[in-house]
Amino acid sequence: MTETADELSAPLGQTEKRRRRRIRLPFTALQALAMLLGLVLVVFAGFALFGDNPLGGEPVARVAINDGAKPDDKPTAAKPEAKSEHGAAPAAKPEGERKTVTIIDGSSGARQEVAIGGGGDTAEPGSAAPAGAMPPGVDPRLLEKSRYGMIPVMADGLKPFTAYAADADRAKAARMPAVAIVIGGLGVGAAKTVDAIMKLPPAVTLAFTPYGSDPTKLAERARTQRHEILLQVPMEPYDYPDNDPGPQTLLATLGPDQNIDRLFWHMSRLQGYVGIGNFMGARFVATETAMQPIVNEAAKRGLALFDDGAAPRSVAGSLATGRSVPFAKGDVAIDAVPTAVEIDNALAKLESLAKERGVAVGTASALPVSIDRIGTWIKGLDRKGILLVPLTTAMLKSKSN
Repeated sequence: MTETADELSAPLGQTEKRRRRRIRLPFTALQALAMLLGLVLVVFAGFALFGDNPLGGEPVARVAINDGAKPDDKPTAAKPEAKSEHGAAPAAKPEGERKTVTIIDGSSGARQEVAIGGGGDTAEPGSAAPAGAMPPGVDPRLLEKSRYGMIPVMADGLKPFTAYAADADRAKAARMPAVAIVIGGLGVGAAKTVDAIMKLPPAVTLAFTPYGSDPTKLAERARTQRHEILLQVPMEPYDYPDNDPGPQTLLATLGPDQNIDRLFWHMSRLQGYVGIGNFMGARFVATETAMQPIVNEAAKRGLALFDDGAAPRSVAGSLATGRSVPFAKGDVAIDAVPTAVEIDNALAKLESLAKERGVAVGTASALPVSIDRIGTWIKGLDRKGILLVPLTTAMLKSKSN
């Protein structure tokens, strides 16, 4: 009644004004929080609807597959794959499959293109090399067809080991201490590969992995600069698959035919190498039944064998000797600790071994600090009475000793 009386006694026009004041709610902290949550929900819904990167800043590997098949191609049988440790066979891949993998570093955003897969860069499986596709200096007589491309072979008494060996004064090397340097892991990073090719003298041997986007071109450039080259073949380490060298890795658990087939894939990736070496592979090189067919294949094809020396139980040396395969083993891992001081200490150890044994072999990667310290060290070898030689010369000297 009081409220009605007040409204009746109020001046005209003021009743509505008072009513509006009564129903207006104060802007409380609770209302502010509700508005903020609503705004967040709107933003989230917009991102979900229109955003195209659900992984955010996570590392991404994007694979584009082109099997290269033509409309009238007939299906080809996929090669048999070994079963995994759990008994399930991996899915067979079409013959000639080629993949380009874009690796994106989630922290830096850096991108790296890596081409993998069958087919090689020189020839299609079962076909002759296209005209004009042969890298300069590669003897076509020393190549044969495989289902992946062209791979090395002996012909007319000529071997890739001798045909592609770098020039060296072997008579001089026989009279004085000699050292060989092998820079490994090349081909994947084009910049570091080019640094090794251009900044180190021709007597330094360069070892290429098969996984670069264009290993043929980089290997060709190395040979143009008069380096001899090796092919590094990925082999099984003890902690495989947690530590995985890459596609088509040779495994101690596979049969000889399967490992040889994988070896052919690697061999087809580049041309003009003097021999093959291990890329990782501590378990594989220590397993005689797995390693013997690889050594036999090297002997059959006129290739040398190089062991980087990282596996103390390796049987590569004894098997190579049994088949008269040119062989060398790394004596010093020059940049095992990649600092200038430790690299210099390792190079000093290499000098001592060369003077003691007559020949010594050092291995290194293409880290900038490694290339810098090795390049500086090489310039002082003459006054120390030590000769830098290609790996093939070191192999021949070791055999004569």
